[in-house]
Amino acid sequence: MLIAFLNFLRWYMHKKGEPVDIGPIRVFQYISVRAGAALIFAFAISLLIGPWMIRRLRDLKAQQIIRRASSEGAISLHDMHKAKEGTPTMGGLLILIAVFSSVFVFCGLYSRSVLLLSTMSIGFAALGFWDDYTKLLKKNHLGLPPRGKLIGQALLGFLLGLELWHGPWKVRYEPTGSVGYAYILIPFFKDLYPYIGFFFVLWVIGVMVSASNAVNLTDGLDGLAIGTTVSSAAAFTVMAYMASRTDMSKYLYIPYVPDAGEVVVFGGALLGASLGFLWFNSHPAQVFMGDTGSMMLGGALGTMALLIKQEVLLLLIGGIFVAEALSVMIQVTSYKLTGKRVFLMSPLHHHYEKLGLHENKIILRFWTISLLLALFGLATLKLR
Repeated sequence: MLIAFLNFLRWYMHKKGEPVDIGPIRVFQYISVRAGAALIFAFAISLLIGPWMIRRLRDLKAQQIIRRASSEGAISLHDMHKAKEGTPTMGGLLILIAVFSSVFVFCGLYSRSVLLLSTMSIGFAALGFWDDYTKLLKKNHLGLPPRGKLIGQALLGFLLGLELWHGPWKVRYEPTGSVGYAYILIPFFKDLYPYIGFFFVLWVIGVMVSASNAVNLTDGLDGLAIGTTVSSAAAFTVMAYMASRTDMSKYLYIPYVPDAGEVVVFGGALLGASLGFLWFNSHPAQVFMGDTGSMMLGGALGTMALLIKQEVLLLLIGGIFVAEALSVMIQVTSYKLTGKRVFLMSPLHHHYEKLGLHENKIILRFWTISLLLALFGLATLKLR
């Protein structure tokens, strides 16, 4: 909206025959300024409406239901976290409102990248909301059937993959000069971009399904998922800025993405909203994000990574999310094949809880690792 207003001012002054000088507000033409403003604005919106939304969720009885053990020998999460039962959930709505309030003001709404990021974020948030609402109706921790969620995630991934593969995107790879999205950037190699054609659509489905589920599985301790999201989103926002500039992309041998500037602004809004939600979600949490928030965050991170062609680095930068998801896969596979559990409890953060570590210590250590992985992910760009 702000960009549209600035363009209108230029048009109006030019029409009147006056010198085209829009004064100090011209600084908002710069990506870095708009990204910073988007971060601050989203953070402020979160703090302003957060207390009201928490009260509203409590009044609507949108309260967390703690999972109970459903198989023989399994540890009951309810016994560990029963004090948290009744905490308002579906706080992902707060993240969603803060992000898109800021996006509406500071992003170029004509941007295809913004439209895709918005569509995917809202789509995954809607799927998560449906899951949360189903849990509240059933009054237990079981929401949508896993197959139903998987189909919904895959469908959203398919739509994104089809648009990126078939749409008029002009992403250019250095130094090969190849154009298009159907290439995979391999870290540490400056000119290795395998072309996969239509299989890119399947690749996108895999990235989006994995990202949304991994963030969802990480959301088990106060502030864990949202704090990890902050470092991951910050890394991809910086990468998007580099991808938006011809000089930096050429110097670092990374794809040049002409529309990546608006991804930077969206990343700023996502960062601000995440920090604002962390204000209320830090231990002891006043509100939980629910699947509404975790699926939305996973969808947003996955889309950002895909748009700037750094989806392989999502495995590194989002290493905490990957470890959490792998721990569940290993636990389930081991139990089905051998009847034995590898971890005391999964996802991974619950394993450390059972080892006796305090919740705050687990969260801070995971945040630290996430920050280090984000910094290392940025460093790999230079190693190309």
